[in-house]
Amino acid sequence: MRANPHFQKLPAGYLFPEIGRRVRAYAAAHPAAKVIRLGIGDVTEPLAPAIVAAMHGAVDELARRETFRGYGPEQGYDFLVDAIRAHDYQAHGLDVAADEIFVSDGSKCDSGNLQELFAADAVIAVTDPVYPVYVDSNVMAGRTGAPDADGRYPGLVYLPATAANGFCPPPPEVMDAHGIDVVYLCSPNNPTGAVMTRDQLAAWVAWARAHQTLIVFDAAYEAYIQDPSLPRSIYELPGAREVAVELRSFSKRAGFTGVRCGFMVVPRELRATGAGGEEVSLHAMWSRRHTTKFTGASYVVQRGAAAVYTADGLAQTGAQIAFYMENARILRAGLARAGFSVYGGEHAPYIWLETPIRDGRRLTSWELFDLLLDKAHLVGTPGSGFGPAGEGYFRLSAFNSRDNVEEAVARLGRVFA
Repeated sequence: MRANPHFQKLPAGYLFPEIGRRVRAYAAAHPAAKVIRLGIGDVTEPLAPAIVAAMHGAVDELARRETFRGYGPEQGYDFLVDAIRAHDYQAHGLDVAADEIFVSDGSKCDSGNLQELFAADAVIAVTDPVYPVYVDSNVMAGRTGAPDADGRYPGLVYLPATAANGFCPPPPEVMDAHGIDVVYLCSPNNPTGAVMTRDQLAAWVAWARAHQTLIVFDAAYEAYIQDPSLPRSIYELPGAREVAVELRSFSKRAGFTGVRCGFMVVPRELRATGAGGEEVSLHAMWSRRHTTKFTGASYVVQRGAAAVYTADGLAQTGAQIAFYMENARILRAGLARAGFSVYGGEHAPYIWLETPIRDGRRLTSWELFDLLLDKAHLVGTPGSGFGPAGEGYFRLSAFNSRDNVEEAVARLGRVFA
């Protein structure tokens, strides 16, 4: 058997397992240390009561012969698809058809699986720093060379997200845009916490239309946007249905990180060019892929997801989001008092901070990781793990208990007093 050689281009381990390995080693060597984890973006609050009740009811249905269900529709049960259409789109004046929604087991899987639709030599553009799956899945598919000394992969187009552009890079200049087939955009952004304005997103849609580029728009954190003037869906922008797919997730909006459910919208207007120059439907391609390789999210999980849209579900999950955003506010304020330059945390549950200067030089992101773990027993995520432009930055997550967040701020104050 011959192995896929492109896997050898990747680092030895995915970012978050590597963090877990280091933390386990530290905890084993320091068993008395109370380590507070603000690294991986995993929720901590229990499932909302309305969701739990719906899932219990679904389990009871499966326990009775007259209400038992086996295989469900691969694209999702009507009760969930209809709830998504009504609350996430129609309520905002957006027209998304039922057969354009594909329910899945989460946006991470969708963002990785979607690359199967692209040609082997498709040119991919990503913001830098970036959610690692966008890069790694395309490396696995063979669309890049081996990484250079800075960790950048030849064959990818990197769009630096910096403090100067508010961590929302504009579209490339026309001369640089030739040949870009796909661009991944995430707003609110993971890891920086930045969110695109309507004008910024409109510029991307216009650029994509002009250059026949597909936008993969990851809106997994849209529920955390606090300003109603900011776009939650790319389809709020005219023309976006012709150039964009949209990923959404119940992981962070409803605590489904361990339950697993999300969905992707693939408009029927989306077209690509086939090998012979013919026009092909991306909607038809994704439908074929989805129904071939996925048997559908479980009935119990989909009943739980549908309960998110009930009156009780919206109120309860909304309260959880407000809880995490208050955690983010506390972290931002505490970091600012400790002297850090802080970004994000206003429309997303992530804080993006600049690493401090010590002994006349700026700490690397992994040096700050080690310092925080050793001196404050805190775990965050090194910015370099999100791409070369993430070096010099560090991500903290607001997903934790209030007591832990307040204790983390106190420890930061002591270390950086």
